[in-house]
Amino acid sequence: MLKAPDHQVAGHRADNGKLGPLIDDSGRFYKPLQNDERGTKEVAFYSSFSSNGRIPTHIRRFFPIFHGTQHLEASDGSGLHPHLVLQDLVSNRLNPSVMDIKIGSRTWYPQASEDYIQKCLKKDRESTSLPLGFRISGLRTYESDKSGYWKPDKKNVQGFSLEDVRSALRKFVSSNPSTHTEPDCLFAPIIYGGSDGILAQLLELKAWFEDQTIYQFYSCSILMVYENGVAGEEGRRQTGAEVKLIDFAHVVEGEGVIDHNFLGGLCSLIKFVSEILACPDESTTKGGLQEPEKNQFSVENSSKA
Repeated sequence: MLKAPDHQVAGHRADNGKLGPLIDDSGRFYKPLQNDERGTKEVAFYSSFSSNGRIPTHIRRFFPIFHGTQHLEASDGSGLHPHLVLQDLVSNRLNPSVMDIKIGSRTWYPQASEDYIQKCLKKDRESTSLPLGFRISGLRTYESDKSGYWKPDKKNVQGFSLEDVRSALRKFVSSNPSTHTEPDCLFAPIIYGGSDGILAQLLELKAWFEDQTIYQFYSCSILMVYENGVAGEEGRRQTGAEVKLIDFAHVVEGEGVIDHNFLGGLCSLIKFVSEILACPDESTTKGGLQEPEKNQFSVENSSKA
């Protein structure tokens, strides 16, 4: 039995006769391949990555497990369609909170057409991609059995400002995300912090991106996931906080060059998360992030050259 995933926060959904990803009950996620070269490129990346002996073992855990491709009945009723078969990243969770963050001040790849570059550049300019080096594509945060999930409207997310991004990252780890009061950041120490928390995982990725020159990850996303409300042994909270990289239709060969576009956005995200941990009770921070017009990410750095 295939169905649309409940916890998808970004991208095209498989509803109302539209083509989108599906999941089954065995922990697999079926992503329809795009009909143009993007679908072929994503399959090529997963195949290359899976067999590449230069990828450290500890880095592989940040990528979904790849199970090949399979032709399935498309969710839009158009018949058989090729799908990537991947690990379903939330299949073993009861109340997962999920945030999708597109990394990089530039989301188009060098070989893209001029029309596609202009389309991406428009989105980058109208979002926080240029000033911050990343933008939030979607999020869904579990609040309580009574309130369910807090999920801001897609159009609101697309219009996030710097302060909206900071607020969303705070609400993501709060027990009161849907209220109009200041987010309490109650779960920040155990979700963002700790030796195996999200910040530690982001720093581990950063260390790899400071050296790796195998790939250039254009228009990829970081998915942050954790479990809300599950008690483990002796009543200790089990969050299962995880960072995963997803969406590889625009990955190109690194050709011996460090991926500064991705690394810069990753460092910017790390700064946001670090500031929340340092000042969980403050809505703004001092001496931290630069204002957008003064940030290192600029239109000039995102030009085609």
